[in-house]
This record gives sequence, C-alpha cells and structure tokens, in this order.
Amino acid sequence: MALAIGDVAPSFEVNLDGSGKFSLSEAKGSPVVLYFYPKDDTPGCTKEACGFRDAFPDFSALNATIVGVSKDTVTKHDKFKAKYELPFHLASDEDGSLCEAYGTWVEKSMYGKKYMGIERATFLIDASGVIQGVWRKVKVNGHVEEVLEASRALK
Repeated sequence: MALAIGDVAPSFEVNLDGSGKFSLSEAKGSPVVLYFYPKDDTPGCTKEACGFRDAFPDFSALNATIVGVSKDTVTKHDKFKAKYELPFHLASDEDGSLCEAYGTWVEKSMYGKKYMGIERATFLIDASGVIQGVWRKVKVNGHVEEVLEASRALK
C-alpha cells in the first residue's frame, strides 16, 4: 500500500551525517520535508540537493526540517554535504528500512535491465506527523518550489 496524503507518517530513526541521529518523533511540532534520492554526488541528486540548499532560508522561516535520504553511508553523506555546503541533514538508510516504510525502494528499468533502487520522492509531513504532500517519480526542475509552496500552505 502506498502512502498518501492524510496518512500518519511511519515513524523512524536514522543515522545522519556528522554521526548524529534523527527520529520523526523529535520533529513533532514542526513540518518535515523528507526527500528520497538515489545517490550522493550524481547530477540529478546534486541538483535537487542544491535546490533545497538554496531554498533553505525559506523553509527555515516556516520552521521546516529538511532531511535527505539515500542508502549512501554517513561518510559519503559527510563528503557530499561538505562539497556542496548543504545546510540540512542527510540520512543514511543503509539497510533500506526507511525506503521500505515509505515505498521508495522500487523496481526500476534502465536500458532494458531491471534492478531495485530508490525512487526519487518527497513527503511533506505536518507538525502532527500527518502526510500533507506526496511527490513520486520527482522531476528535479521546479520540484523544490512545489514543496515550498505546499509547506507555506501548512501555516
């Protein structure tokens, strides 16, 4: 079953860049932008991360927490974050449990070959832990602006 607007967001705790931890329960009281992406330091993922970086002041003004999620290690996240001066956290979902919970670990196809990978997706979770926005198969161009507009509507 795919998560939808109005569903309670699955709770989780993940390892973050810089050896920290983040749990959804810690964020209660403020909105969370949880975005899933395939891999650090690849063209589309870098463009998306930099888009969230550039809009970070606008999200901060809404008291929103941004967390990017991939299966990359914390060490890779640290390098990616430093290279592009990302002001938000990156979560390492090495075991794939968070991707499974949010339905972003999917079968993909490239050049006729099928494989499992992370679907680029974003979830906007309100201050009480309810999903208020779902974007699947995200196209990077214009995506951050859409999420920001939806976040503003939560106020």
